[in-house]
Amino acid sequence: MNNTPLESVPLYVIYIGLFVLQLMAFEIGYQITRRNKKFKEEVEPGTLSPMVGGLIGVLGFLLAFTFSIATSQYTQRKEYVLEEANEIGTSYLRADLIETKNKIEVKKLLREYVDVRLQALSSIDINKELTRSVELHRLLWNEVTEAALFTPNTNTSLMIQSMNNVIDVHEKRVTSGLRNRIPLSIWITLLAISLMTMATIGIKAGFTKPRGLIAVIPMIMAFAALTTLIADINRPQKGLFKIGQQSMISLQKSMDKDLK
Repeated sequence: MNNTPLESVPLYVIYIGLFVLQLMAFEIGYQITRRNKKFKEEVEPGTLSPMVGGLIGVLGFLLAFTFSIATSQYTQRKEYVLEEANEIGTSYLRADLIETKNKIEVKKLLREYVDVRLQALSSIDINKELTRSVELHRLLWNEVTEAALFTPNTNTSLMIQSMNNVIDVHEKRVTSGLRNRIPLSIWITLLAISLMTMATIGIKAGFTKPRGLIAVIPMIMAFAALTTLIADINRPQKGLFKIGQQSMISLQKSMDKDLK
């Protein structure tokens, strides 16, 4: 799983850490100007304004780019939940087309499979649930291939196709939910540019006696909040932006009614 180090860090720690680091960068820039007279003599304050504007623009662009990646992955995960529920539901219905012995076992295994997929979201050790999912794939495949060998016809072919789709969409969800993350290199670049931006703003502020924290602190809070929001969207198993599982829950309830 390509999880970044941010996965295990609480969101409030990320927010406070970003705020403190950016504020420190601003203060360092401010102190560089205030304590270095030679620097103040050699640097023209007017040349810093385009630099500050350019860095803020680059930071804004990178935040928008990173946010776009996170929201795209979030949307994809939502679509895969619905797709998986549809594929499992189709397989469950098509089980009626095969031999009774295999039909009963397939429906039973699919019902357990839905439970396992839902439990994986709240499981402390998700690998355990994923292992069971793969095991259920094997058991289900054995049942449908046995039915196909016993009665090779269009109905069993449809069942095999459905089961193959269930296995495929499982891999899609695992890849999207556990492996696809915003690369660590982007997080490092985002942090570096934000610190450089605040340091440059601090250097510019050093040419005037007041720091101008009334304007700087809200800006730092905004950048830190947006970055924290992106980090939250990027972790589907935790945080505030969890993927809704209503389609899988509805499927689970419909299976319960059918098996009674």
